[in-house]
Amino acid sequence: MYRAIAANKRNTVLIILFFVIVIGVLGLALSLIMTGQISWPITVATIVGAGLYTWIQYFAASGQALALSGARQIQKSDDPRLYRIVENLAITTGMSMPKVYIIDDPAPNAFATGRDPEHAVVAATTGLLEIMTDSELEGVMAHELGHVQNYDIRVSMIVFGLVVAVGFIADVALRFTLFGGRGNNNNSGGNPIMIIVGIAALVISPLVAAVVQAAVSRQREYLADATGAMTTRHPDALASALQKLADYGRPMARQNSTMAHMWISDPTKPGIMDRLFSTHPPIGERITRLGTIGRTF
Repeated sequence: MYRAIAANKRNTVLIILFFVIVIGVLGLALSLIMTGQISWPITVATIVGAGLYTWIQYFAASGQALALSGARQIQKSDDPRLYRIVENLAITTGMSMPKVYIIDDPAPNAFATGRDPEHAVVAATTGLLEIMTDSELEGVMAHELGHVQNYDIRVSMIVFGLVVAVGFIADVALRFTLFGGRGNNNNSGGNPIMIIVGIAALVISPLVAAVVQAAVSRQREYLADATGAMTTRHPDALASALQKLADYGRPMARQNSTMAHMWISDPTKPGIMDRLFSTHPPIGERITRLGTIGRTF
């Protein structure tokens, strides 16, 4: 497990480097559109601006996720069952006690957020609490705390911030292309080559960023399943909980695609194209892997 945590930290550095390259390419395209030639100051300013946005997002994302989901913080007296399960798991893993939130939504689901184990938050919907047995709920919460232990939540927030930054820069590049930069002043329709560059920047870069985000998220889910199973020593309980999520799952009342990757189960009703960029691996495959883990105990 320590190797997995170290790998997550290494992957965070590699992911940041990858997005710096993507944002740098977008900065070059933006400078071409604005000035008609490569401008390194514009490129550097684009990278620095994206970095500042990601840094701000790193600290603000937890509060945004809780606000978007409509979560409310609870104490032990508000829901002793959920609070004690989280408390016992925190003691078992040697973690600081995370803040516990409940979301009033009949769709069964849960997520974790926070930039590190000392600032962690776990949240569960009322729908999840209604259908899970104690052992199943423990498995779900162990999965969420697994994200905290493995620093998945840090990776998730950094990737989220970078993906949004890529989309914003690509959108700006396209707008400059459509309305014309300095090199397009004499062309009412804009330079066709620059239009192609802007469209390519808009379409390709966000798609590449989304693919990377989805791949990272899917591996996070597998790792959190394994961590949760090792914590409780009861992988069958988590497997049973996942099966219930598949059987009783429904779209969340308050959906937001920007935080879909944070939930234990996809909170949306994905279509065919969405499945191509799914942030969650198939539940059936996750259950199979948990069965394999169970045979090793």
